[in-house]
Amino acid sequence: MRSRPFIVLLLIVAVIGVIISFLTWGFLELIYQITRELYTHLPNAVGYHHGPPVWWPLPILALAGVIVALLISRLPGNGGHIPAMGLAAGKPAAPIELPGIVLAGLLSVSFGIVLGPEAPLMALGPGAAVLIVRLLRRDTPEQALALVGAAGAFAAISFLFVSPLIAAVLMIEVAMLGGARQRLVLIPGLLAAGIGSLLAIGLGSWTGLNRSEIALGPVQLPHFGHPTVAQFGWTIALAVAVAVVAQLIMRGGLLTHKFAAPRPLILLPIIGLVVGGLGIAFSQATGKSVNEALFSGEAALPGLVGHAASWSVSALALLIVFKGLAYGLSLGSFRGGPTFPAVFLGAAAGLLASHLPGFALTPSVAVGMGAAVVSVLRLPLSAVVLATLLTVTAGTGDEPLIIVGVVVSLLVTLGVSAALKGSSAGTEHAPAPASGAGQPVAAGQTAP
Repeated sequence: MRSRPFIVLLLIVAVIGVIISFLTWGFLELIYQITRELYTHLPNAVGYHHGPPVWWPLPILALAGVIVALLISRLPGNGGHIPAMGLAAGKPAAPIELPGIVLAGLLSVSFGIVLGPEAPLMALGPGAAVLIVRLLRRDTPEQALALVGAAGAFAAISFLFVSPLIAAVLMIEVAMLGGARQRLVLIPGLLAAGIGSLLAIGLGSWTGLNRSEIALGPVQLPHFGHPTVAQFGWTIALAVAVAVVAQLIMRGGLLTHKFAAPRPLILLPIIGLVVGGLGIAFSQATGKSVNEALFSGEAALPGLVGHAASWSVSALALLIVFKGLAYGLSLGSFRGGPTFPAVFLGAAAGLLASHLPGFALTPSVAVGMGAAVVSVLRLPLSAVVLATLLTVTAGTGDEPLIIVGVVVSLLVTLGVSAALKGSSAGTEHAPAPASGAGQPVAAGQTAP
């Protein structure tokens, strides 16, 4: 680490951090602009001046199924990582695989499928970083390429969450970095992550890149002081319930993948129609927007939490049911990340639990998000950090409850997963994602 080549590598990583951050911004901005074109401008252009009709998501999501199926079946890379398998860390995607991976994730998320952008970005960041270095110097050692690739992932995830801390913790857990290797990867990774966050939030009078419509930032919750004995009890109950539901959703995703993978051109358009139908059914049953049950959820999360009083118990329960079903189908068929919908559904579960006697809104939402994230990703430290930072505006009084909820949820997740595997031996051997798309299941885990 004291050698001159390592110092030179850090300078290269700093430049790459800037480039990857701009690529990440472009990817996220494209998602936002495509969504606006499909759900705002296009309906207006064809005569629906007061918003799209109720049936509008059906043809959009069916078309998404056709296009993504073609990308998966015809382009190298299999469209990238399979989201039903959590998050993964493997060698960077080959240059020939990047177009298929990026396009499959971009179109899945922007068309309204219930997946997030983090998994495609975890392929784009390392893949583009390694490609840049190889173009500059073909004989770059493999160890240096591995460090550059990791730094690209740090920069992309840091820009996405506007937090180098989340990026560092997430990447360390996903890749199971430890010992001397952790220090070697962490230094350039943190440098790239810091640059990614800097470009996201700005410096001095410079306000940074526009992320107002694509950010997952802290939610506004009432200040919370100190937990009570009753709240610890409700935390355990909520964490158990969230873990059970999350594992049923993940198992549904693996089962969907088992059937959809051999015949994507037939089943992905059908699944797109079903996902759209679930969104419509939720809207008709509750009077809420169809967008609440579609999309990844980061844009709707502030409104969900900020207008908690406008959500009845029945509407919240239906939201969890309909979006949960759409999420499970999306996990096993389309391409994207599993994290953002888990955060949204965890927050919805927390809002539902806040109606329990003595369980305040702030800790219930925080525990729900942490429990959902750890059940889906099986990354406990990442779940604690993410839930804590998303609720930081309400103070730190809920941190003990978040930790308890995450631990309980992880233990229940492992137990439920083992039970589901034993009862359905055919689903745990789901095909592994293509090389370069993040081969192994998220660090330290087997398929859910």
